[in-house]
Order: sequence, then structure tokens, then C-alpha cells
Amino acid sequence: MRLFSEIARALGAEAGTCAYYTVVEGRGGYFQNVKRILAFSETEVVFRTGGGALRVSGRGLSIGKYTGGDVSVSGEIERVERA
Repeated sequence: MRLFSEIARALGAEAGTCAYYTVVEGRGGYFQNVKRILAFSETEVVFRTGGGALRVSGRGLSIGKYTGGDVSVSGEIERVERA
């Protein structure tokens, strides 16, 4: 999304090094700049991004779409952190 790119640029981040994501409480989330899925279970998903690894923890997690570096995760996301 262009908005995320503009925000990252305003904060001085290098292009392609940021993992952008949006989480909708109780529903799931949408993650951008994902290079690879490193691990997946119903309670945890770990992504390789341009800036390192990102761990998504929760319950009932499942991967919906994974195209062009964009991933949708369904389920109850409780935490997102750098791994």
C-alpha cells in the first residue's frame, strides 16, 4: 500500500526493509513485504520479511492468501513481534 510506504519514508526507513501489517481484533490480519513463511501452526506463524523475521502468535490461525509478498492470516491474533 502506498500509505505504508509514505509513512516508512517519512520515518527514514529504507525501502523494502519494513514489514507492514494490519490486525483486525478477533478476525486476523494482513501482512505485506513477506519474503517467506518460516513456520506455521494454529498458534504461531513466523514470516521472513525484508527487515528480519516477524512472529504472529494467537489461536486458530490459518493462512488465507499468499501472493506477491502479501499474506492474510485468519484467526485470533494476540501478538505480533520481531523474532
